[in-house]
Amino acid sequence: MLPVSDSLAELERRLGYRFHDRGLLEAALTHRSHAQETGGAVQYERLEFLGDAVLGLAAAERLYRGLPAEAEGELSRLKAWVVSAESLARHAEALGLGELLRLGVGEERTGGRRKRSLLADALEALFGAVYLDGGPTAARALLAPYLEGALAADPGRAGDAKTRLQEAAQARAWELPAYRIAAESGPDHAKRFEVEVLMRGEIAGRGEGRSKKEAQQAAAAAALVALDSSEPPEAAGATDAEPVPDDERSP
Repeated sequence: MLPVSDSLAELERRLGYRFHDRGLLEAALTHRSHAQETGGAVQYERLEFLGDAVLGLAAAERLYRGLPAEAEGELSRLKAWVVSAESLARHAEALGLGELLRLGVGEERTGGRRKRSLLADALEALFGAVYLDGGPTAARALLAPYLEGALAADPGRAGDAKTRLQEAAQARAWELPAYRIAAESGPDHAKRFEVEVLMRGEIAGRGEGRSKKEAQQAAAAAALVALDSSEPPEAAGATDAEPVPDDERSP
C-alpha cells in the first residue's frame, strides 16, 4: 500500500488536478464516522453540499448547450441520471476513491469502502473541494470527462462514447479512431488500464478503467470533450497504434 501522501498524489494524477490546499482533498475523503472517532471537526458533508450544486449546474449547462434539439423532459431525465448516486459511484470506483476514504472503525467493518452512497457522496465532496481550491474553471475541467462518461453510460441513451466518436470521425471524413494501451497497473485481481485514443495521428484523449473496454470508453469520452471545445488535431501521418478488441477485458 502506498503512503498516504503518495496515494493522494496518485489520485491527483488520475483527476488531472493538483490541489493548492491539500487539506481540502483530505476533507473530501473524510467520512463523519472518522471525524467523530478521532475528535476531528473536518469531514466531507459540507463539501458534498457544495459539490452537488456545482455538479447540477455543470450538468444542466452541458445538456442545454450540447443537446439543442432535446426537449425539456429528456434533458431532465438525462440530468437525473448524471447526478444519480449510481453514476457517481461508478466514477468514484474507477478513480479508486473507496481505498482512500477515511472511515471510522464501525463503518470500515460494515464495508463502507464499497457502499455506493458513500462513494457518491465522496465524489461530490471532491467536486466541491476542487471548486473551492481552483475556482469554476478548474471544476469545469474536472467535471467535463465525468459528464461525458456518465452520458455515454446512460442506459436510456442510444450509442456510447466510442460509437459517437466513430460517428464524429466519419462525419469529418477522417480515419476511424485507433486505441492503444498506454499503461497497466495493479495486481491481477484489480488491474487498471490507461488507454489513449488517436485521431489523425494525434492523441485525442486518454482514459482509465478496470478493463480495457472501460478505459477505451473513458478515452473516447475525453476525445469528445476535446472535439467540442477546440479545433481537431492536424494530421500527423500514420500511427503505430493497434486497436484493442472491444470484448477484451482485464484478466
